[in-house]
Amino acid sequence: MNARELWDRYRAWLFDDPELGVRVDVSRMDLTEDFIRAMAGPMGRAFDGMEALERGSLANPDEQRRVGHYWLRAPELAPSEEIRRAIESTVVRVLAFADRVHSGDITPSHAERFRHYLVVGIGGSALGPQFVADALSGPANPMTPHFLDNTDPDGIDRVLRSLGPDLGRTLTVVVSKSGGTPETRNGMLETAAAYRELGLELGPHAVAITQDGSRLDEIACEQRFLERFPMWDWVGGRTSELSAVGLLPAALQGLDVRGMLEGAAAMDRVTRTREIARNPAALLALSWYHAGDGKGKKDMVVLPYKDRLALFSRYLQQLVMESLGKERDLDGNVVHQGIAVYGNKGSTDQHAYVQQLREGVSNFFVTFVEVLRSREGESIEVEPDATSGDFLAGFLLGTRQALYENGRPSLTITVPDVSARSVGLLIALYERAVGLYASLVHVNAYHQPGVEAGKKAAAAILELQRALLKVLRKRGEDGGTCEELAEAAGETDRVETAFMILEQLSANPARGIVRTPGTTPFDAVYRYRTR
Repeated sequence: MNARELWDRYRAWLFDDPELGVRVDVSRMDLTEDFIRAMAGPMGRAFDGMEALERGSLANPDEQRRVGHYWLRAPELAPSEEIRRAIESTVVRVLAFADRVHSGDITPSHAERFRHYLVVGIGGSALGPQFVADALSGPANPMTPHFLDNTDPDGIDRVLRSLGPDLGRTLTVVVSKSGGTPETRNGMLETAAAYRELGLELGPHAVAITQDGSRLDEIACEQRFLERFPMWDWVGGRTSELSAVGLLPAALQGLDVRGMLEGAAAMDRVTRTREIARNPAALLALSWYHAGDGKGKKDMVVLPYKDRLALFSRYLQQLVMESLGKERDLDGNVVHQGIAVYGNKGSTDQHAYVQQLREGVSNFFVTFVEVLRSREGESIEVEPDATSGDFLAGFLLGTRQALYENGRPSLTITVPDVSARSVGLLIALYERAVGLYASLVHVNAYHQPGVEAGKKAAAAILELQRALLKVLRKRGEDGGTCEELAEAAGETDRVETAFMILEQLSANPARGIVRTPGTTPFDAVYRYRTR
């Protein structure tokens, strides 16, 4: 297309809602009017499904539960008065609790004020709060955020060492719906041990966000946590940012919780329209479908041109990939659906993988996220009539053009600033787009059997490790090779896993497993020695 044709196409396909504060440009995604007409039926069914979801239909048959994250910012839509009151009262309680912490009404056991908060969670219990904390942080925030989001001992040590004595001025927020998530439980136990090293207890410095009656709920009661907030079974982890999971950390940091909720509610209202040209979530879903032929053939590369949105791609990885990555469709057919998501930030990636995006394998489409406001206050000119922000905008537009010239599709989402409202808009936009796309490809966006399978496999491996340690302790100095120990444990069909477990144990001296090398790695002898 020549420049005039591109301009006409841009004008024809641009979604622009000044009141909402969002633009979505799909003009470079090669959509056609014929494609939109052909997808009218599937999109109508997708809208029907979204409406049923918001009315409280059973959306997750695996767990026999509804999916109601949209009610979090529109409690009046909740299917019962009880749920509506629970949502509204939780927001009030979250804000009141944060105010009492900030005012010094709630204090640590041996310090004047809480100055830090530490979120212990995994997946959606950490990714959303991390994204929001980084995006909206400011010098006036009353508390500094920290996160334990893995069961990596070295990573745990790094976070706890960074706090040091300030752990005594840290409010720990433990997030687990069931209370049995191993990574979160481990992080809580490690944090409790760190408190004890300072002569303190976890309870007077902790808050739980969990389901009523869960194991974590019981622990919070037993150890007298400062407060307990709900995680409802109708909110999934990857869509929990606008529940207490995300709102409490944001409120503790002093962020605009109401603004996030208002932004998400505004996006929800707009994306309920069935007029595709006026529905930005529908435009995204159809663009993804068209780019990947409805089979996820193209990866989604997310490039926000704003440092504050650097974690947005990580947040979207879980939201998109856990929701859409499914082996079977709703009829039980094997389909292997999904969209791979990766990205970082512009213009950093001008110097990383944009070279491949322009000239390498064409297996992707790019999502540019543009923020119009460069900074608060004035900017110096780094060149005549050009600021640093002008360069950033120039790199975005230049990269968009360079990709198009080589036949690489892209779409652009524009927001005025990185504010609480804008973050709420982006969260809701992608939640709606994922739900609509899932309907188009006929998969359940609200369950995650693959994740559960991984958890079960990990539990089986830990059982094998316990069996190997039992054999090693019994044998003492005699020890054995991986094959001998696996046979003694009655696990001859799992020698490979036994070898890997033994290698990991022997690499950590404190575990008491000593490795004597053999002629090959597989002839090594492992022995248990008391400390």
